[in-house]
Amino acid sequence: MSDTKRVYRFGSDAGGADITEGASSMNYTLGGKGANLAEMCRIGLPVPGGYTITCQTCMEYSSAGNVWPEGALAEIEEATRDLEARMGKRLGDPQDPLLVSVRSGAPFSMPGMMDTVLNLGLTDASAEGLIAQTGDPHFVWDSYRRFIQMFSDVVMGVDGDLFENALTEKRLVAGVKTDAELSADELHELVGEFKRIFCEHVSGEEHPELIQNGAVAFPQDPSIQLKLAIEAVFGSWMNERACIYRKANGIPDDLGTAVNVQAMAYGNKGETSATGVAFTRNPANGARERYGDFLVNAQGEDVVAGIRNTVPIQKLAEYPALKQAADDLERIFQILENHFHDMCDIEFTIEQGKLWMLQTRVGKRTATAALRIAIEMVEEGLIDKETAVRRIDPAQLDQLLHPQFDTSAKVEVLARGLNASPGAAVGEVVFSSDDAVAAAAEGRPC
Repeated sequence: MSDTKRVYRFGSDAGGADITEGASSMNYTLGGKGANLAEMCRIGLPVPGGYTITCQTCMEYSSAGNVWPEGALAEIEEATRDLEARMGKRLGDPQDPLLVSVRSGAPFSMPGMMDTVLNLGLTDASAEGLIAQTGDPHFVWDSYRRFIQMFSDVVMGVDGDLFENALTEKRLVAGVKTDAELSADELHELVGEFKRIFCEHVSGEEHPELIQNGAVAFPQDPSIQLKLAIEAVFGSWMNERACIYRKANGIPDDLGTAVNVQAMAYGNKGETSATGVAFTRNPANGARERYGDFLVNAQGEDVVAGIRNTVPIQKLAEYPALKQAADDLERIFQILENHFHDMCDIEFTIEQGKLWMLQTRVGKRTATAALRIAIEMVEEGLIDKETAVRRIDPAQLDQLLHPQFDTSAKVEVLARGLNASPGAAVGEVVFSSDDAVAAAAEGRPC
């Protein structure tokens, strides 16, 4: 077995005790997400227990043609058993199952470029056990259908639209507008439909480990689920959008991504639960105000995928059942800024009133915001003038030259979406980067 340490533990156990084997300085080993999860543990913030597989393991795996380095799987197995012991639950347990998320985390922030799998560990048997534990079949079947969809899309490459279309049809038949309004029985039916889609679109020749009784079946062994999910996250380091992002941002291809395996915190346990993303300051204009979005009774991917209308973070405290968590989050915002001496970008989940921190990193911002934040942090005594100057990327100042919409102009609004660019644009609307490239090649402004 290799002497190289491949797995680092972090987070709270079932009794609230914390452990951390990493720190924020280890981002080239643990990736930015893993390093900052460890750092949040160090400063006493609530972080669900988990472990981080190193970036170097990813590169060894990829360089060997997607072959696991000697001893890596054994160390991951040991870390999984340790996490089960810390949480007092076991993956796949038909009575009281542990469920985990599997998330990427590169040394440099690459938001939205790589892959995530949530609710891993759900099987037919563990779903029934979780219903018995929680008394909430709606939550369990909602979580299971989410897991099947995400695992199929991210890990197995099944077209995500197949599941979205089935979900849309189910809402239409039920006469409801949102997923949360579907009944437990309707969600249970979706689980069966999603498994059918999985079986029809996954190749048994490519994945013989998924063959049961002579046919492909959705994996009921959490160890197979976990191994395939980790491999998929490693593989996402080299997906097209990640490669293009690295090229555009000058990030080397030989760094690899870490993988964070973490006990799930659930934002979809009813009206006392929520999930969201937020910045400690406004990343668009730099104002010293909280900025972000959340959803009640939802999971994180609902917020960042742009498929549901979110609620501004400023309204979190207006929900009586979430008021304490909103106050805790406000306190943590200040702790993070004081600790990192910068504007932070966070992900959080509130599970039945309890706030959990899932990620923090130095937040990306527009050039306008960067200038204002740097100046104001000098005035607040958080940084000195030399640090402020170093934080302004000369290339970023190009954003200030982008054409901007005249805010006083009268416009006819045809549609609204979630903003994700620094300026205004004119041309034909297209819905993928490939379509944009094709249109430009034909001389069509888009």
